[in-house]
Amino acid sequence: MLCGLNCSLVDFTGRNFSGRDLSGFNLYRSTLRGANLQRADLSEADLRGADLRGANLQGANLQGADLLKAGLFGASMQGADLRWADLQVADLREADLQGANLQGANLRRANLQWANLQGANLRRANLQEADLRKTDLQGVSLRGADLRGANLQRANLQGADLQRANLRGTCLLGANLQGANLHLQGT
Repeated sequence: MLCGLNCSLVDFTGRNFSGRDLSGFNLYRSTLRGANLQRADLSEADLRGADLRGANLQGANLQGADLLKAGLFGASMQGADLRWADLQVADLREADLQGANLQGANLRRANLQWANLQGANLRRANLQEADLRKTDLQGVSLRGADLRGANLQRANLQGADLQRANLRGTCLLGANLQGANLHLQGT
């Protein structure tokens, strides 16, 4: 086990957990909640169901990580590398993902309400049925992203790149699309 019952006071800055099995790290009351994982290498790590609420993951490498159903509510993930990560059904409400690289990430049915994704790269990301209500997507690249059935009510998409994005069945009610590039898939 990485630490006792609570890792919130432990500093894992820059540590290498690449490929490690940290799945369900909230079992037996163990948690990574609030842990400092800044610039940590968690590439290809198994973090399924892990409790990372409020964790500092700024600049962390989570490329190809399995974060299925992970709890990332309020996590600080600015500049994190989440390329090709599996974030299906993850709780990313109020997470700060400003400038994060989520290219090709699987965010199907993820909850991203009130998240900050300003300047993030979501090219070719799977956002099917994702909850993006009131999310800040200003200047985001969603080029080729799959947003079928996603909820973007009152989201800020100002200046977003939506070229070849699939928006079939997407709710855009009250969304700010000012300056967004809307050359959609199939048009």
